[in-house]
Amino acid sequence: MKEKFPQNFMWGGATAANQVEGAYDQDGKGLSIVDAIPGGKKRLSIVSSPEFDFSLDTTRHTYPNHKGIDHYHRFQDDIALFAEMGFKCYRFSIAWTRIYPNGIEQQPNEAGLKHYDEVIDACIAQGIEPVITLSHYEMPLHLAKEFGGWKNRELIGHFERFARTVLTRYGHKVNYWMTFNEINSAAHFPIMSQGLTVKTGALDDQAKYQAWHNQFVASSLAVKIAHETNAKIQIGCMILYATNYAYDCDPVNQLETLKETQAFNFYCADVQAGGKYPYYAKRLWASKGVELDIQPGDLALIEQHTVDYIGFSYYMSSTINKTNPDALSAEGNLLGGARNPFLEASEWGWEIDPVGLRIALNQLYDRYEKPLFIVENGLGAIDKPDENHYIADDYRIKYLRQHIEAMADAVEDGVELMGYTPWGCIDLVSMSTGEMSKRYGLIYVDLDDNISGTGNRYRKKSFHWYQKVIATNGEDLS
Repeated sequence: MKEKFPQNFMWGGATAANQVEGAYDQDGKGLSIVDAIPGGKKRLSIVSSPEFDFSLDTTRHTYPNHKGIDHYHRFQDDIALFAEMGFKCYRFSIAWTRIYPNGIEQQPNEAGLKHYDEVIDACIAQGIEPVITLSHYEMPLHLAKEFGGWKNRELIGHFERFARTVLTRYGHKVNYWMTFNEINSAAHFPIMSQGLTVKTGALDDQAKYQAWHNQFVASSLAVKIAHETNAKIQIGCMILYATNYAYDCDPVNQLETLKETQAFNFYCADVQAGGKYPYYAKRLWASKGVELDIQPGDLALIEQHTVDYIGFSYYMSSTINKTNPDALSAEGNLLGGARNPFLEASEWGWEIDPVGLRIALNQLYDRYEKPLFIVENGLGAIDKPDENHYIADDYRIKYLRQHIEAMADAVEDGVELMGYTPWGCIDLVSMSTGEMSKRYGLIYVDLDDNISGTGNRYRKKSFHWYQKVIATNGEDLS
């Protein structure tokens, strides 16, 4: 019988430094942008306000990312739990501000480097392959406030220094890397990936597209450094992918769906994986009044240093409607769009579409013919533990099962899939809401939205289910 997944398939889980580590001001760490973003359901509306300027105000807001789940101090125990589940890999990020507190220093912070030495060594000791994201929504606050974020070309040099430092330090032990997390997400929330507020260009297409160009150059430099450091390194880009459907067969909606797929799902990957701006870029720029500042050597660098694989997150699909004003909107869907009547939605309104993942895998592989790596996928839900702190999260198991089945179908279609790291393998602070109550993990962390509680870890039902999935290489999904 043909196996669903290759023998070397990388089963694991994913987190980000700013959502799990805590210890936001310890051992020389500087402030990141997320350290200055309040928690709570109104998080994204607060940062979308014209008044928002990254000023910390503890009298009005809470900042749950400051404490996270204390993974900074508890990583040994957490990684041991990952090993118990059978993880082949663990995707995490390096906090730029632990290495260069303000982003502009010429010498790195040794305490920060030592911490990640210990995290990497703990993974390797447990037989877990580290998969490291260089920049995961945690750029130094100083670079956002004083330089205006990634629209400023000066950030390229600061990022290059950071990338060279960590790739040189860890590149002979860590074979799998990614450059910018969900780089295309700036289309919807540029504050996280580009450090842009309304005051510094979050609503300005010129600023966002220039920021992307600067990030493309910086990403290519990181790829160049990685390959020069260790020929075994595979370094990828990372995008947020949302399969797009037209609301109906009206040609207007069909065309808008094509254009949205190009602009959101493909634009950034076309540059990072394809090595050049796509054919539709000039039309896209003209439609938005964008004129890029492209310096001599930029395009050659982008062409010569393309990524080895495409990492991507997949949580939902999106339905594009331009013609029917009576269509219901997809309330809560992170990327907006019309309500899809054929899909169920999570408690936060994110539409659940495992078939859309199979479509995404085929669309990406057909376009790039590079290995794919699903590095985020999961269900945010309110978990209610019993008196023994046990959570029978069958809803999460159902979600993961359906998406793994879609992955297996895509592999049978011929897609080259490297691995799967569900998002929030352990409960963490939500990016979109800054809450603990929006839980993704297979491991329960006893903390509330105010980061009060014991912080103790408990295995959910999904922990044991995923353990079985990994042990059978995806054959047993019961």
